[in-house]
Amino acid sequence: MVMGPVMLDVGGKILTPEDEIRLCHPSVGGVILFARNYASSSQLIELTSSIRALRAPSLLISVDHEGGRVQRFRDGFTRIPPMRELGKLWDAHPKKSRHLAEQTGWILASELRAHGVDFSFTPVLDVDYGSSGVIGDRAFHSEPQAIAELAHSLMLGIKKAGMATVGKHFPGHGYVRADSHLEIPVDERDFADIEMCDLIPFRQMVDFGLTAVMPAHVIYPKVDPRPAGFSKVWLKDVLRGEMAFEGCIFSDDLSMEGATVAGGIVQRAEAALHAGCDMVLVCNNPASADELLDGLVWEMTSTSKARLAHMRGHQHPDTIVQLHENGEYVKALHEVAGIGSPSGDLLLT
Repeated sequence: MVMGPVMLDVGGKILTPEDEIRLCHPSVGGVILFARNYASSSQLIELTSSIRALRAPSLLISVDHEGGRVQRFRDGFTRIPPMRELGKLWDAHPKKSRHLAEQTGWILASELRAHGVDFSFTPVLDVDYGSSGVIGDRAFHSEPQAIAELAHSLMLGIKKAGMATVGKHFPGHGYVRADSHLEIPVDERDFADIEMCDLIPFRQMVDFGLTAVMPAHVIYPKVDPRPAGFSKVWLKDVLRGEMAFEGCIFSDDLSMEGATVAGGIVQRAEAALHAGCDMVLVCNNPASADELLDGLVWEMTSTSKARLAHMRGHQHPDTIVQLHENGEYVKALHEVAGIGSPSGDLLLT
């Protein structure tokens, strides 16, 4: 069965018959997991194994697992600090901060890969302007260059574990106060202002080999009246054209309020795919998922299929037992545990 352009969630900790029907639909190509899908390490491994067993090639399995308040799996997983903590350390110890970012990326990715997850939607590349509650401490820093360097180090660790990276929220969600989950944010800045600050981390990460990008459900009216995730200007002209990005583009969740300007769920998916997205997400709304699968007609290009294939975990992962017996992993655990603690400065002396 070929991979489709839709990524869906599932209801609980095991697959229901309804889940299996949806996930076997030819328009589906991936699954995103949430905290409700997790009870224990062994349960998650069973869940991801059952998802993979549904079809061949298997569906992509993803999660939002950035650290801080956006970490879906907690008990049995290492506590990943909010990226802001790495940014604070950067101000005093840039070299140490880059090292810890790489260790953090490796821990994050190796643990997810050991549980059968292909990739996490990370890193956040938004600039912290101090105004966005939904971004907040998810952002590394207020300086674009610090963001780019820390995100690059995080990516090196993630890639070491065999995992792809997804930079978000293109071209930048940090300036607007509104939360696109609940409202339709509007960023009134000129393109030049965005380019001189917010685009810097994205541009550098593309050069560093970023695997995928997720655009923001934010309208930048001085560039395009459509939100970035539905905008050919942002996705095809700027991201693909000017920035020469050749990786995968995932929409943000089409169930969010910021996506409603594009119409019903089928219209939103069509708008995102026509604008340049390779895969669209529909989360936490089974009725919308069914409506989309019933109504969407979309022929995946060979280019999109190849981009999505690069999102698979690309090396055989260690098991959790093997990780815990790995001295390098144990050392990294110790270092990551000290991020943000008063004694953290002692860990790398």
